[in-house]
Amino acid sequence: MGPATFTADVPLAAAALRRGAVVAYPTETFYGLGALATLPAAVARLGEAKLRPDGKPLPLVAADEGMAFGLWDGVPPAALVLARAFWPGPLTLVARAVQGLPDPVSLGGTVAVRVPGSAQARELCRLAGGPLVSTSANPSGGPPPVEAGGLDPWLLARIDLVLDGGRTPGGLPSTVVEVGDGAPRLLRAGAVPWSVLEGVLRSLLPSRGG
Repeated sequence: MGPATFTADVPLAAAALRRGAVVAYPTETFYGLGALATLPAAVARLGEAKLRPDGKPLPLVAADEGMAFGLWDGVPPAALVLARAFWPGPLTLVARAVQGLPDPVSLGGTVAVRVPGSAQARELCRLAGGPLVSTSANPSGGPPPVEAGGLDPWLLARIDLVLDGGRTPGGLPSTVVEVGDGAPRLLRAGAVPWSVLEGVLRSLLPSRGG
């Protein structure tokens, strides 16, 4: 594997992903590390390249709501409300996964996904034909890069391709919310404040009271 080559060509990067490549690409915050979520061998290679601890699930990005919702075994009402309000954008929603996703993606029977604010990332998913892993493009514990030239040389030697989309905004990571059968639960604070999410849910979801 590696050293990674650099390209600004989204279709080229998508073709590499379909062949099982591990690719760094720009998101609405930092550069992410991706592989097609439906290719277990590629997902395993990504985890090894990142030195990600076993037992830690890998979040995904999708081209649109339809692709994202297809990863879940049903769409909870709260998920529909939050997706319509905040996608595309830095909000990751966690719900019960469909059968057949690789273990690092659906550990515990759930899967985390967002439709990213980056148009380039959405187009990459669309052309690759499926959702992509979206973990920050750095070795575990290292700082996430905001530009292609900032990727760690150690990581570059272990991945296949870098989609160079210029500098990303940085900032806070995506907010992560579990949306299951019970009330939505904040798993990680991030770019979308929890108070804002609660306000949208209160205003748009029917009251559970009598």
